[in-house]
Amino acid sequence: MIQLSRLNGETMVLNSDLIRYAEANPDTVITLVTGEKIVVAETCEELMARVQTYRSGLLRAAFPQVKQPVEEYSSSRETALSAKAASNAVEEANAARHVIKDEEDRSWRRRQREED
Repeated sequence: MIQLSRLNGETMVLNSDLIRYAEANPDTVITLVTGEKIVVAETCEELMARVQTYRSGLLRAAFPQVKQPVEEYSSSRETALSAKAASNAVEEANAARHVIKDEEDRSWRRRQREED
């Protein structure tokens, strides 16, 4: 259940599972699966944030053994991006090494031809 405010300031609690969709025109109108429409003071973004917070709390309560907060995800994502950047740097270094090696081979061949 999420807490919302009607336009007159009254507080209400809504079962978020009943939300079919929400529209902003300009007030936020929530359409329930029953077809009922509710006008609230919160924006669609606030509504989505509250639903997400509520549902993530339910999942944390249902699966307490899973411990992967958002910070861990973002840090593992950053680590993956850093690893990708490091991989790209290694590939560039290897390509540069090949260019140097090819230049050394040409230089060696040139010297061999001059000696012959």
